[in-house]
Amino acid sequence: MRFQKAFLLGLGIVAALFLVSCAAGPNVLAHSAGAHGSIAGFWLGLWHGLICPITFIISLFSAKVHFYEVHNNGGWYNFGFILGACIIFGGGGKSASHKKSSAQS
Repeated sequence: MRFQKAFLLGLGIVAALFLVSCAAGPNVLAHSAGAHGSIAGFWLGLWHGLICPITFIISLFSAKVHFYEVHNNGGWYNFGFILGACIIFGGGGKSASHKKSSAQS
């Protein structure tokens, strides 16, 4: 019984540390221009969200391709990125919530 409590306590501590390690940190490069002198906004965020599956695969093999633009304007870039990713991955629209029936009436 004592071993089980110690095991559960240890498991809880490991789970808490795992969840804390996934917390996002501040982007110190936000609102600063990149190498090309520009700051990514909503439209570039939308584009990056749309191409994120392809970009992710390429970024695994190339150090020059990055998944996310760190030189962005903050919230609007993030909103565009999430919107683009939702469009690509199916989102949560009305059609996603309905089950398709196998028999058409």
